[in-house]
Amino acid sequence: MAEVIDCNFPVWGLLPKKETGVTQFLTKYPEYDGRGVIIAIFDSGIDPGAPGMQETSDGKPKIIERYDCSGAGDVDTSKIVQAPDGYIIGITGRKLKIPSNWVNPSGQYHIGIKNLYSLYPGKLRERVLVERKKRLWDNNHKSALAEASRQLQEFEAKNPQLTTLKERLEKEELEARVEILNNIEKKYSDVGPTYDCVVFHDGEVWRACIDTSEEGNLEAGVFLGEYTITRQYAPLIPEDQLNISINIHDDGNTLEIVSLCSSHGTHVASIAAAYFPDNPELNGVAPGAQIISLSVGDGRIGTMETGTAVVRAMIHVMKYKEKIHVINMSYGEHAHWSNTGRIGELMNEVIDKYGVTWVASAGNLGPALCTIGTPPDISSNSVISVGAYVSPDMMVAEYSLREKMPGMSYTWSSRGPMIDGGAGITVCAPGGAITSVPNFTLRKSQLMNGTSMAAPHVTGAIAILISGLVAKGCSYSPYSIKRALENTAHYIQNLDPFAQGSGLLQVERAFDNLITYCDVPERDVRFTINCGPNNAKGIHMRSSIIDRPKDYAITVEPVFLNSENTDPTLKIAFNLKLTLVCDASWVHFPTHLDLMNMVRAFAIKVDGFNLPEGVHTTSVRAYDVTDVAKGPVFQIPVTVVQPQTLPKTAILPDLTYTNILFKPNTIYRHFILVPEDATWAVIRLKSTEKDKTGRFVIHSVQLKPRLSCKTLEVNKLFTVTSQSEIVHPFAVQGGLILELVIAKYWANIGDMLVDYVIEFHGVRMISGNLTMQSGDGINRLEVRSSLRNEEVVPSICLKSSVQILKPTDSRIAPLRERDIIPPSRQIYELQLTYTFHCAKATEITPNAALLSDLLYESEYESQMWMIYDTNKQLICCGDAYPSKYSNQKIEKGDYTLKIHIRHEKKDLLDRLTEMPFLLSHKLSNPINLDVYASQSQAIIGGKKMIAASVPPGHILPLYIAPISNENKVSRGITLGSGSYLQGTLTFCKDDNGKKVDCHTFKYILSEPNKKSSSSSSSSSSSSYSSSNKEKPTKWDEYNEALRDFKCSWLTKLEPGEYANLLYGELKNLFSDHLPVHTAMLISLDSPEARRHVPHDDISEESVSLANQIISVADAVITNIDQDKLLAYYGLKSDQRDDATKIRATMEKQKFSLIKALVKKGCALSRLYVHSAKKGEGDRQSYEHLLDSVTHHWQEVISLSLWHAHINNHYGRYLKLLLRYYEEHPLKEVDEKCIELANILGWEHLSRHINTISEACTLICLLVAQRISQTGLLIYNIEKSPQFIAIIAEAMIEGNNIHAWIVKKGLVSHPYLSTEEALKLGGRNLNLLREWTFQVFYERIQNGLYQHINDFLHKWYLAPRSKNLFMLLITCGRTVLFIFQENMVTFFDSHSHSTIVNPNRGLVIAQTTIDKLEHLCNWYTEDILNECYNTEANQYELAFLYPFNSQCCGCNPLCNCGSHCREQ
Repeated sequence: MAEVIDCNFPVWGLLPKKETGVTQFLTKYPEYDGRGVIIAIFDSGIDPGAPGMQETSDGKPKIIERYDCSGAGDVDTSKIVQAPDGYIIGITGRKLKIPSNWVNPSGQYHIGIKNLYSLYPGKLRERVLVERKKRLWDNNHKSALAEASRQLQEFEAKNPQLTTLKERLEKEELEARVEILNNIEKKYSDVGPTYDCVVFHDGEVWRACIDTSEEGNLEAGVFLGEYTITRQYAPLIPEDQLNISINIHDDGNTLEIVSLCSSHGTHVASIAAAYFPDNPELNGVAPGAQIISLSVGDGRIGTMETGTAVVRAMIHVMKYKEKIHVINMSYGEHAHWSNTGRIGELMNEVIDKYGVTWVASAGNLGPALCTIGTPPDISSNSVISVGAYVSPDMMVAEYSLREKMPGMSYTWSSRGPMIDGGAGITVCAPGGAITSVPNFTLRKSQLMNGTSMAAPHVTGAIAILISGLVAKGCSYSPYSIKRALENTAHYIQNLDPFAQGSGLLQVERAFDNLITYCDVPERDVRFTINCGPNNAKGIHMRSSIIDRPKDYAITVEPVFLNSENTDPTLKIAFNLKLTLVCDASWVHFPTHLDLMNMVRAFAIKVDGFNLPEGVHTTSVRAYDVTDVAKGPVFQIPVTVVQPQTLPKTAILPDLTYTNILFKPNTIYRHFILVPEDATWAVIRLKSTEKDKTGRFVIHSVQLKPRLSCKTLEVNKLFTVTSQSEIVHPFAVQGGLILELVIAKYWANIGDMLVDYVIEFHGVRMISGNLTMQSGDGINRLEVRSSLRNEEVVPSICLKSSVQILKPTDSRIAPLRERDIIPPSRQIYELQLTYTFHCAKATEITPNAALLSDLLYESEYESQMWMIYDTNKQLICCGDAYPSKYSNQKIEKGDYTLKIHIRHEKKDLLDRLTEMPFLLSHKLSNPINLDVYASQSQAIIGGKKMIAASVPPGHILPLYIAPISNENKVSRGITLGSGSYLQGTLTFCKDDNGKKVDCHTFKYILSEPNKKSSSSSSSSSSSSYSSSNKEKPTKWDEYNEALRDFKCSWLTKLEPGEYANLLYGELKNLFSDHLPVHTAMLISLDSPEARRHVPHDDISEESVSLANQIISVADAVITNIDQDKLLAYYGLKSDQRDDATKIRATMEKQKFSLIKALVKKGCALSRLYVHSAKKGEGDRQSYEHLLDSVTHHWQEVISLSLWHAHINNHYGRYLKLLLRYYEEHPLKEVDEKCIELANILGWEHLSRHINTISEACTLICLLVAQRISQTGLLIYNIEKSPQFIAIIAEAMIEGNNIHAWIVKKGLVSHPYLSTEEALKLGGRNLNLLREWTFQVFYERIQNGLYQHINDFLHKWYLAPRSKNLFMLLITCGRTVLFIFQENMVTFFDSHSHSTIVNPNRGLVIAQTTIDKLEHLCNWYTEDILNECYNTEANQYELAFLYPFNSQCCGCNPLCNCGSHCREQ
């Protein structure tokens, strides 16, 4: 037989419109296709370059506005610069060439930066990361690793036995190279490119350019005008095809880059309104409608919406110059309650005041009942809720099913009613389509399904209805449209009533209804219905067995559209004579209601006593007696659940069902009153037919008051066969009604017979406390089993430590124009700052417990937290739902957490300024608490309980002992007030029950004992017999304190005359006191302290100091009895009374010895490097030293670095540097790593580490130079344009000089120290001389002001100039302090960021010298902590002054440098 090929593809089924009558309507009214209608789409953003998104059917732009309401695309461009020579310096430090064709009348350019990946959707980021890694990393890295491995194997083959030190070191070198390459591959992380952004106004419109060239070539970058005016968009780079557009806010100070966080929004928009002039069958529902894209999904938190974004989107709707007719929101969460909530109130305002029709997807949490999301489940019934329907044509065209089936609701479509009794679903519509998606997906279209796709179908339908109504001059309101959809929908008898609501949408019938009844008195009125004491939207009986009738008090109140501005005569005249109707005989109600503009009350009685088991639904409908044909004016939904109870005579609490026939989308619902002591249930399901396979959904839900349906909900998809039994456990709570749904998946063709059993189990805790602490003693729990014999194996596993953070800073600030609700309702933001430390790499779960799991129902409109490391890098962020952001991986270090909370009432934010924040750290090794069968065994730590059998009705006591070694446990945990361990408690032995029947258990840790301070000096070096000495007198204590004070000052002195004098004095008096010598070692080594890595430029001064270091180190080594030290550490235990004191003394001696050996070794290394230049040098001395202490690598890493440096062991060198960097993340180390990677030929690693310098040291020195040249005295920075000009010139010149230095290869790294900058700056810095320099190893907050003050005191004893300049270098940044007369001026060229204002510009500050301490505190707290998110534990101070060789020096305050020159 010849093949029959069907060449007619059912294109109409790809984006279905026939089912709802759209096709027929547009055929009849082709001009009512949405023209003149604006749709606002709250979603993940819409690609204006996607097919069908360019224009409407009448030639207008399709997407007329694009906004990113989340803030993820914001760039702070408040820094303003000018381009006198046609160039500007970007925030990255790049020199940006201004194209000659740019028009900028003001000459001002706003600049900022943006990371590329922050604009990417997750899928695109994954694709680009793979492509970049392959291109920039993989090939080179694999080649390097293969070569390193080959060299190691060849060496091992050639040298099977290592006989010499040289061979051993050579093998270590080769092993280090392989280890580095393996480790660096594991830690590979591509943060992506960072682009300069430039914003300016061309006299007509704001424009922005993004330097995607990364070379300063703005002409090649993305150049766009404001989308609202220009409609311009473009891909960021050709490879990504991610179309972006821009908006400008705050007079140019904020650039909003509008991107996409997923493809969802574009697909939704295409269903609603896509227009294909050449393929009209692919059109969306309303091809003539225009679209406003309002992104509420935030790419920083995985596309989820935030309160900030939703509120901003609503503000845009309220403020838009033209009327926005309909909103589509295919987004939402499941709220715990719906009758209150800040965002819900604003939604009602958008509908009730601004007359916008709001359409929302119902959710995809079916098939169980009461699974409607928010929205539409808010306090009113105004939002149109849409369920998902699949038609026969969709089955063939979209899903390629082998046969057509009758139309049906999708299995996963959420079902009504709402938990508070509201109807849940308004109408249903096609819930799938193959249509346009964004270009970044590299595909034209794709299949997506969900109620997210059903909602835009209804949105498009409403758009064409409004288009027709406007054309015919007929009035309408959001309320009349919703009623028309409900009253004209096609109710399908064999469909699940809870999934279809009023039925399948019918456009033409709805249009006729709206035309016919456009002038009815209730057109602009909605009816607020409150049922019962909780003011529910309907009647919902689902709490227990219904054994008696129940009365419900009902109130109905008309609410007028834009009530404040409604004509009072309309309110006075409003009156409806209503007749009430209900189909159910078990509902008793009044027959009539006379309704006017007031609250009317009546009662409904529900008599469900005789109803069979299961769910029953109906509604009380109110008709206008003057015209019943227009349909119900309002409805009161009634849902009653009569649960099944387990027979009391049953031996086991099981329910068995056999040979149950399941067809596609067959749904069986079981409503069971769970036995009181049940804690988990199991369903066992198996096919009775061989060779048949089916896909089944098992969905269980229990509802609790004012908690969402997801609180006790499990939804899983299984494949069922006859070969194996599906066993599915889930948690239950006794005394609540359980809905258990077994459904055959809608697309699973074929019938199947299935057997299943529902079992209830329970080990219920009836007494005890799930929170304990050691002070409570033994914690007794009592458990009971009432259902069956249960095997109990109690287990308590503590898996995380929870730290309670307290805010270190709190600020409340008013927000800008984007966050002002019309007409002038100001929104405020509370910013809270917390700091915490991680002692090692771990996983954390942040949790703002007060606001957690609340979004739409929250009284606050938004909250978002962000975590930054010490380098100000954003590590992770999240918002309302901690479970979505659990187990965030972070490395060892210090972190800053910031959270913002918003509301228009400032007093509500004031309540949260001290809000604690929970931070859960995952324990590397879980802690198990011991459980005993008796208290006596628990007290003595005897025999632990292993297992027990609990017969029905019996009670079993359990005894939990506190942690015996709590101090040991606490040692590795960050503790604070109220910190605790958290984990799970399980009782049952059965694996199924253990998975689901678990309780949260908390163990509160006691604060560790504080060590008592010794009365003797901490630096004392007393011997074992010190306890036998007489108690020191006050004079002795004074002398010791004076000695220690002098030692502390010796560490601060530069090596030279004063240090030698003080050391000589101390050595003569306390020659055997180790801290004297170690203090001198620190002083002698201070010039080298600024050099964190070995170097070859050893000066004669350094040689002299090295010899002195060796001499002093020998004094330390000689003063320590190494044999006694060795003997002590050879002891297994020390039982002496003063063992603790002896241990402290030995520890101090050990570390002093190691320090001395290291300092000596480094000094010998420098001597060797110096002498090697002359062809001399003896390695043996320092090699022997290295061998003697290498097992203390943390203490001797600097010596190991010198060893690798001298031997040219670049692999070991790089390996050690990478370890060193973990503790000292400094630019200098980065630079050396780059240099070593280049030497090793690993250019890919060098390129990966390398970043662009901002030349901050050069810039600060150039500012100082220019002040010295001009003799400028800065009395008021706000009135000193000359100072601002100096800064601008210095920044341009500094970056230019820096670029030249790097280009010429004058340094092997892109960063410059103070010495290098002065040397390489040449004549540009010829007036500056360094007065003194010192490095401090302490927290900057502890001593910055005191150290500066000490130096100033010395300076002003003999000043050499009117000007003194101080460079403060810390955390890779250099800032400038300018001291003139009684004023101090501060300058920082870096950008500054906060949670609200990222990438703020440079900082200039000024105060009087007597307020220097306030300036220092401001810098450490507001700049370092707030802007840089940095905790500085090391910093450098370098003091410079202007000097001129022509000055005779007779006047120490000479500023010009020529005081006595002959005239």
